[in-house]
Amino acid sequence: MLPTQRTANILIIIFFGAIILKEGAFLFVPLVWGVFFAFALYPISSWLEKRRFPRGLAIGLSILFVFLISIGIIYILLNQVVGLITEIPQMSENLENKLSKYLDEITLLVGEQFMDQEHELELWSFLNPQNLNSTLFQTGKSIILIGIIPLYTFLLMYYKDFFVQFLNKYSSRNNDQVINWAIDSGHVIQSYLSGMLRVTGIVSVMAGIFFYFIGVKYFILFAAFIAIMNLIPYVGVFISSFFAILYVFLTTETMIYPLVTFAVLWGIQLFENNIITPIVVGSQVKVNALVVVLAILVGGWLWGISGMVLFIPLVGVLKITLERIPESSAFGYLLSDDVPVRESKENYWKILIKKIRKK
Repeated sequence: MLPTQRTANILIIIFFGAIILKEGAFLFVPLVWGVFFAFALYPISSWLEKRRFPRGLAIGLSILFVFLISIGIIYILLNQVVGLITEIPQMSENLENKLSKYLDEITLLVGEQFMDQEHELELWSFLNPQNLNSTLFQTGKSIILIGIIPLYTFLLMYYKDFFVQFLNKYSSRNNDQVINWAIDSGHVIQSYLSGMLRVTGIVSVMAGIFFYFIGVKYFILFAAFIAIMNLIPYVGVFISSFFAILYVFLTTETMIYPLVTFAVLWGIQLFENNIITPIVVGSQVKVNALVVVLAILVGGWLWGISGMVLFIPLVGVLKITLERIPESSAFGYLLSDDVPVRESKENYWKILIKKIRKK
């Protein structure tokens, strides 16, 4: 096959594959989440099976265990969400008053043409009840979609031997390669999920302690929001920090608290990215930062928030797949984090690290 024709075929496959993934999101998103949870819960169900529990019961108990923990967390968060919703009218009034105050002060400095009074309401229209209702509707739709994930998880775990047998039949000539690919892919997904779960817990505790000490009323809700949005690299911290700082701004009388909140949240983010995640998660996904950003954007375009989270380990699985195909190994290297960085002179950070290691 000519290189041009091969490239054209690849582009056609990517084009139609993207359409299928986007239009079939209702089917694929819960299925992929089911696959991920199946890998995450496998150690628990396997431990129960080794103690003579029937497979169906072991899987059911594993899912029930996670379900009860999730229900407890959701119950606590919903109580805080309800309380926060009841304060929205008051916060809207506070925002309008504060914006009017600050805009008046700015107008005195730069002139009356700085802000048209008719456009002031656009700055706080996102707190409008209609926008809130739309958000709640989308949330309800997501909850309905989430309901099918436990069923997928149960069936995928229950028929695991069936899928292994299928792989053996499908790859009768190179069983070892296919089985090793499946094992490595499973390890990537499992390590990523378990590692990010631990990171989420650590970040939520740190953020919760800070919010508690500065007197944030719904500190548990905002701590959980910060930690969950942190699962979306580079993007989630912007969204979560904005809403947390906005709430602190609306509920305090001075600008010191919002500024301190901004500094602390970004400090937590830097600490998590540079210390916590490398230690807890390691380099299990092993894809470079550019690919991670592209995965977030493509995942968000195709599957929304779920895509932003799921596409990162999926790219790791894609890298493993490409590396095992001789014709595509170069593309696997393109996704990897084995990136040579050549600098004209060694930077101060590398020099400092070398001196520390010598000691």
